[in-house]
This record gives sequence, C-alpha cells and structure tokens, in this order.
Amino acid sequence: MTSFEKLTPPTQGEKIKFKDGLPIVPNNPIIPFIRGDGTGVDIWPATQKVIDKAIEKAYGSNKSIEWFKIYAGDEACDLYGTYQYLPDDTIEAIREYGVAIKGPLTTPVGGGIRSLNVSLRQIFDLYSCVRPCRYYPGTPSPHKHPENLDVIVYRENTEDIYMGIEWNANDEIGINLIDYLNKTVIPSSENIKQRRIPIGSGIGIKPVSKFGSQRHIRRAIQHALKLEGKKRHVTLVHKGNIMKFTEGSFRDWGYELATTEFRKDCITERESWILSNIEKNPSLSIEDNAEMIDPGYKSLTKDKQDIICKEVQLVISNINKTHGNGKWKKMVLVDDRIADSIFQQIQTRPQDYSILATLNLNGDYISDAAAAIVGGLGMAPGANIGDQAAIFEATHGTAPKHAGLDRINPGSVILSGVMMLEFLGWYEAANLITKGLSKSISEKKVTYDLARLMEPKESPLSCSAFANSVIQRF
Repeated sequence: MTSFEKLTPPTQGEKIKFKDGLPIVPNNPIIPFIRGDGTGVDIWPATQKVIDKAIEKAYGSNKSIEWFKIYAGDEACDLYGTYQYLPDDTIEAIREYGVAIKGPLTTPVGGGIRSLNVSLRQIFDLYSCVRPCRYYPGTPSPHKHPENLDVIVYRENTEDIYMGIEWNANDEIGINLIDYLNKTVIPSSENIKQRRIPIGSGIGIKPVSKFGSQRHIRRAIQHALKLEGKKRHVTLVHKGNIMKFTEGSFRDWGYELATTEFRKDCITERESWILSNIEKNPSLSIEDNAEMIDPGYKSLTKDKQDIICKEVQLVISNINKTHGNGKWKKMVLVDDRIADSIFQQIQTRPQDYSILATLNLNGDYISDAAAAIVGGLGMAPGANIGDQAAIFEATHGTAPKHAGLDRINPGSVILSGVMMLEFLGWYEAANLITKGLSKSISEKKVTYDLARLMEPKESPLSCSAFANSVIQRF
C-alpha cells in the first residue's frame, strides 16, 4: 500500500487494475478526483452529484464509487507549498488507483512545470486523447445543421511537437545545433542539401514513431469495432503531403496496422473501391479497375500504371474471398484525409466521418473546431487513456472570474464522467446521464452560457440547479 504525505485514501472500496490495456473494475472502485482550479469549486460538486445519482438509479446499492480527493494546480500549492502544482502524492495516487477524473487546471506561471495536462499525459504515458463531439438538441450553435456532426477525435498525446524538444533563438545549445545542422547534417542529406536554417531561429523537433503511432491508431480501430454501420470508420488525418516522413509515416503506419493486425476486420478505402467495382461488373479487367480507382491513370507513365494494376491484382487475389461480395461493408473502413481539408469537411460533410485519428497538434486544433460546431468547449468532454491509467477531464479553462458564483456550465466535466462510466463498462449509468442532460438542454433548462445564445433568450439555471435538472430527467 502506498503511503502518502498529506492524503488519506478511503477505507472502503477496491482498486481498478489493468490487464492488456483494459480496466478490471470492481463494483466499488476507488477513483481519485482533482476538483480543479477556478470554477472547479462549482462544477466538480455538481458533476459528482450527477454521477453518484446515476449509479444509484442504475444499480441501486450494487455499485458505487468511493471518491478520493487529490490535489493539482493552485489548490495543490495551497496545501503543499509554492510551485507544488503536481505533488508526488497526486502522481502516486493516480498510479495506485488507475482511473481519475479532474476539473480544469491552471497553467503554471512564473515557475514549476509548463503544463499540468501535458505533464500528466507524459508521466502516465496516456497516449490517446479521446474527444467526442456530438450535438445535443437545443444547444445553440453557429451552424445550421450541427446535428450532422457526430465524431470522436483520437489525438495522439505523447509525441509530435508537444514533446517540447525546442530551443529559444538565443539559447547557446540551439545556436550550436543550428550550426551543426547547417554545416554537417543538411549538406549530407541529398533531398535537402541546398537548404539552410536561418540564423536566429527558434527550433523544435517533431518526433513521430511507428510504435507511438500504431498503439494510438490501434485504440481508434478498437473503438470503431464497437460501433455499427457507417460509424465503423476511422480516418487517418495528417499533413503527409508536406511532412512526408513524420505525418506521412503516421498515415502509412496506420494503413499497415489496418491491413495486418486488423486484416479480418478492416478494409481500406481504395480496397473498397476495387472490390465494389468487380461486384458491379465481375468481368471488369484489371486495367479498367485501375483506371476507375485512379482517374489520372491514362496520363501516367507505363511504370506507374503497372504499380496500380499490381495493387488491383493483389487486392483481388488476397482479400476478395474474405472481404468481397459486400462483406467489406460491415467492416471498419480506414481512409485518410489531409488535415486542412478535414477542417472544411467537418463543416460541409460532417456525416461522412466517425473517428478521426490524428497526431498531437492536428488533434488539438480539430477537436476544438469540432466542439465549436456542436456548442463550444462547455459541452466538450475529454479522456486521456494509456495501458495502465486513464484520466478524464474538462476540456475548457478555469474561468476564475466566475469561480464560486454557481453559474458556470458543468457539462464538460459531466460528459467526461459519462466517458469514465463507459470506460468502466457501466453503460446504464452513462446512458442515464446522457439522456438527462440531453432532455434538460432540449427543454431549455441550461446555464447562462447557453441561455444567452438561445432565441428567445432564456432565464439561466445555476450550475447546481442544472445538475439537479439533469438528475430529474434521468
């Protein structure tokens, strides 16, 4: 049993354990919670009440959560001392009990660590950030048809530029590194030997590994396997047209995973075109099929035409028996899209997408953009999941000017609680909360942030009253 400096764990309850990356959940798990800074003082009590009431209604006395308060952010500094934003007690508690939930946290200023959220992800190797973005009827939105968007952004959490490997333009180490790159590394690289990094540049390194990419994409595909119909769809989002060996490799490694480890469950977009073409016309020639999947086929050189024809032949010989005759339509479709086009397509063709698997920076942008379509960050939950731990969180900031006023929207943390309950396998309780929250919004029983945007404007509920409204509508 871990000993803590300033924490006292519950005397009742059991630990959640992990096996093969999945939680083994007792009926009375101990779950640490971080109240959060700023409005965390309001939104966490509201969230805890909603979660507890949903569990009680769904399971009676058969299941319950033993809550364990731990500390991070400003509240931790008050208890543990200046700059103790993330005390050892908190790290050990999450490591010991596996699953935690938290409100918004202050980004440290003037000392300590760069980002509490990033630090937690890196400490516990929480490599997948999961951000569902779906519309709840009645939520004010700037879009005409926000109900068409129902996506889950799987954002890789531990690599890309968020590793923080960078140097200031005035840093001597960075200056020396630029000198070495300009004089030795770049001239020795055939494809880029004419380029030079401008003197006086700040520089950063963008690592993207096969291991990190595939373990993340694996979770996205496993999620898609739990869905049905057209929602069994994973889109690899990347800028591989520009960053060929980082973002482009992310795409390639994703396809490799889908067509090896998940071969019996997955179909790529191009494979689906090839199989669909011969289903419509069994006598179709290899060359005609190649031209149909690649409209520029006739303008290509003979060598490039041969490559596409070989692709068609391999698909037909390797998977036509297992995936053909329409069987592929029930499998997980894996395709890829350039990141900037996804920003357009989640607005113009949102119904075409389900799970977006991204690298770190792209996922950060896209998840916030998708959240804006369905009502903003106040309604956007998040989870950070690894093989030995998972942390569920609000995705918005601390909004300190609203703290203690009992007026802020607790929706983000409540929906993060829904994600946590689903992760535990407690779907009945999760569904009760989703139903209650959806009905409360559709009946215009909402907090001020949503009420002020409604036409006509509605009288807002307090934070605590909104929680009660959700519970009343289970």
